[in-house]
Amino acid sequence: MDVDSSTVGVEEEFLLADPRTGAPTAKNDAVARTAEDLGLDLQLELTRCQIETNTGVHTRTGDLAQQLRDLRRGVASCAEMNDARLLAVAIPPTVPLHYPVTDTPRYRRIADGFGMLAHEQGLCGCHVHVAVPDRETAVQVSNYLRPWLPLFLALTANSAIYRGVETGYKSWRNILWRRWPSAGPPPYFRCADDYDDLVAMMLSSGIMLDEKMVYWDVRRSISYPTVEIRVSDVPATVAETTLLATLVRATVIMARQSLDEGRTAQPVAAEMLRAAYWKAARSGIDGDAVAPMDGRVLPARDLLGELVEHVEPALKELGDREFVADTIAAVLERGNGATRQLRAFRAGGDVAAVVAELSEATLEGCALPEEPPLGFGEAGAGSPLR
Repeated sequence: MDVDSSTVGVEEEFLLADPRTGAPTAKNDAVARTAEDLGLDLQLELTRCQIETNTGVHTRTGDLAQQLRDLRRGVASCAEMNDARLLAVAIPPTVPLHYPVTDTPRYRRIADGFGMLAHEQGLCGCHVHVAVPDRETAVQVSNYLRPWLPLFLALTANSAIYRGVETGYKSWRNILWRRWPSAGPPPYFRCADDYDDLVAMMLSSGIMLDEKMVYWDVRRSISYPTVEIRVSDVPATVAETTLLATLVRATVIMARQSLDEGRTAQPVAAEMLRAAYWKAARSGIDGDAVAPMDGRVLPARDLLGELVEHVEPALKELGDREFVADTIAAVLERGNGATRQLRAFRAGGDVAAVVAELSEATLEGCALPEEPPLGFGEAGAGSPLR
């Protein structure tokens, strides 16, 4: 099993919030300029209250985790310099009537072409890139990943509070995100040409303005030799992001092994996948899940156990079995981001308590008191994913 060729990288999207009110603040350009002056390359997102970090390409999970910690610590410092707070949250707990769109030609075109949908887009996700050798492998790996996507969503759910109230969902971001015509689980593709044909139709019809608007929860990267998994909320903590990336990477490795042995993925019915998505967004990791492969209803944590068992050979080769077991145990004991949001909201009675919890979780484990506050680490200014 060749695990080193399946390198991994991560993109995390963050909310910039007013440090006093917790409301989104339109300062991504200022934060990015401050970061650039300090040697850190950040990406602007669709709305001005969002900022994105990109790791380099990694073979070791520990190195990935360290860079994620360095990036969060560094960007939080840049945000603080601009009177903003960095929050790892998938939707802002309190929101404006609309979000100001980032002033770039592409984002202006999206705002013009998609109206209010673009102006309500202050949503933050996490994207995991895993290397694959070619476009055909990327599409076939996507087919293998489809039934596991709702579980990845449930594990990382981090958007339970919106407009100052409980939404009744653990991932309200996922419900809002699926309004885009090119979002949601990818179709099952027989081959790479089928993928390209559907993308071409969506472009020619105006459903998408460019290939970057292929918003499927798994897509073939147009910039890198990777398959990109985009289903999850931005996790609350670095540990949860690293867990997600490790499980995704291991699943891709197992998919590639099956393909090497001549076994392609079995199709999963779109209606079954839709049901599993809704259940994952509703219940997160604390409730029941739908297994899209066969329609079973079982506790989400039990389905997570089945995934870990499935990818155990890859985790063993990566040397990550202990990390995955320990981190899953911690998440199940304390709760993921959505669980922590709800606990803080119910205990404190207002959004301020949620913002305080989010702020603490965002930098959990990131402090390095013996280093300067803006130390990004050796990899922080290295080769980003884009």
